[in-house]
Amino acid sequence: METQQEVWQNMKGNFFLKPITQLVEEAIIREQANGHRLKVCVGSDSHVYGEAISYATAVVFVREGKGAFTFIRKDREIQKISIKERMLNEVNRSVEIAYAICAVLDAYGVEMEVHADINTDPDFKSNAALKDAMGYILGMGYVFKAKPYAFASTNCADMMV
Repeated sequence: METQQEVWQNMKGNFFLKPITQLVEEAIIREQANGHRLKVCVGSDSHVYGEAISYATAVVFVREGKGAFTFIRKDREIQKISIKERMLNEVNRSVEIAYAICAVLDAYGVEMEVHADINTDPDFKSNAALKDAMGYILGMGYVFKAKPYAFASTNCADMMV
């Protein structure tokens, strides 16, 4: 499953007009040829600006002991929604990308985690979506991580949103 017309970029601001599946496969081939063991983490974040919501989804390649690099997709919607619905929209964006790339990752033996920018502390508003998000991600068969372990969403996507 490919998503709509995709425009991905890296953290340096270089743009890629290729589908994420192709970007992922090319990256895996290159990194494994250089002897790197990889893990991929997918996460999304959003910020509200008036009635506009800006989203960013990050696909982070972690090189075991050798740093990481990221592909980012950004988009924006005009709507007013609850914090829970916004958190679940973030999770849905992450799961959509995880689903699109899982066959490529499986073919090359690369593990994947899906990260949610949701606080595990009930004192935070985002916690309202924790059980639903966890159920959705685990139900899809993916490894689930929430704050403070969800760096793909809380750091990488957050920097670009």
